[in-house]
Amino acid sequence: MTENAKPKLAMYWASSCGGCEISILNIHEKILIVDEVFDIAFFPCIADFKTKDVKGYPDGYIDVCLFNGAIRNSENEEMAHLLRQKSKVLVAYGSCSYEGCIPALSNLTTKQATLDTVFLDNPTIDNPEGILPQPRYEVPEGELELPVFYNTVKSLDQVVDVDYYLPGCPPEPPQIWAVLEIVVAALLEGAPLPPKGAIVGARDVAVCEECPLEKHEKTINRFYRPYEIIPEPGLCLLEQGLVCVGPATRAGCGALCPQVGMSCRGCYGPLDDVEDQGAKMLSAIASVIGVGDPSMEEDELEREIQAVVDTIPDPAGTFYRFSMAHSLLRRANLNGGNGKGEAK
Repeated sequence: MTENAKPKLAMYWASSCGGCEISILNIHEKILIVDEVFDIAFFPCIADFKTKDVKGYPDGYIDVCLFNGAIRNSENEEMAHLLRQKSKVLVAYGSCSYEGCIPALSNLTTKQATLDTVFLDNPTIDNPEGILPQPRYEVPEGELELPVFYNTVKSLDQVVDVDYYLPGCPPEPPQIWAVLEIVVAALLEGAPLPPKGAIVGARDVAVCEECPLEKHEKTINRFYRPYEIIPEPGLCLLEQGLVCVGPATRAGCGALCPQVGMSCRGCYGPLDDVEDQGAKMLSAIASVIGVGDPSMEEDELEREIQAVVDTIPDPAGTFYRFSMAHSLLRRANLNGGNGKGEAK
């Protein structure tokens, strides 16, 4: 950084819904501090930047890049490598870049099945010729190119080296400001950065630890979808039969969702000592199913337990909603695959 020059900030949107881009505005008036401290080097959501602009920067020109979105196609991967090369600090911003999030649920199926659903087997589609997008297509004016659609969705750190992680779908304002404040202090005051690989602004305890809802001994004999019951205010949602992933999720959000009657979905990811968030929650669920008694025959007990489990409508989508790409499963073993799926 040259004398009197501001630090350079970038933000990029790969495969995600776009909520992470908008979440920056949630720091409210502190956005004026960001404007005062940083020059924006790349932020296509708010200004007309081009990829060629980034390619023209010297390596390490960008001081901090907030990269949100999973790696779904070849353009996402190309931009991940480019921004890693041009950035001193690369932050996996939000659940999609951190763990794959909702886009990575397509790892439960195949690339072809996804394309068929979107472009062919869809009641709202008018595509009688069954045309699918092609990476390259010749037209009179020349060759058109589209990004190559990958079979397997990856998290950012499965493609490039990542310095820090900022979880959330999207991250909450205290976490957003925490990472910006840390970088500003390091750049302008020489303060030390957190250890590489740190999850910034979150806590290493479960959401349940910061959730104010009253908890008792949990015993559950069925589960409900949110529209099926109105939860009793002030009482633990899991105890009321609503699948709340708080026991398997890192705290730091302030347990905002449970406090308004919406179960934790798990967007802050697993705790440090948890390798697979979905498996951790499955274990927690198994420990609170309250059916049967020791006098029952094993097959009868299994049937009662299975009846309770059957009231969870989408176990994979529920327990791996945010963490599929980072899970031990990573993707479904389909069509004779090796369980890890195609790399691309």
